[in-house]
Amino acid sequence: MDKRFSERLAKLRTEKGVSARDMSLTIGQSQGYINNIENGNNYPAMDAFFCICDYFGITPKDFFDYETEDPKLSQELLAELRRLDYAETKHLLEIVKDINKKRR
Repeated sequence: MDKRFSERLAKLRTEKGVSARDMSLTIGQSQGYINNIENGNNYPAMDAFFCICDYFGITPKDFFDYETEDPKLSQELLAELRRLDYAETKHLLEIVKDINKKRR
């Protein structure tokens, strides 16, 4: 089993502040369902995986984008960026590049 899958699920769930039991029941599964996935014992069925993504308000693509720490935050940022004009977007890009240079 791909350990990243179970780690991603646990991280998203923890950040949402919900227990594995509560999440399992909310998506219509048995109380130990999410715990079994997070412990690497099972993968979810495809329909359950879609329910998991819906639960977090993300797409399956967002779920598997392991480099994006907080997909909901990224979606929100992108939505706001789309409201900027070209010059504002370009200016903001330069600011982000400058911040990233300082982190290296």
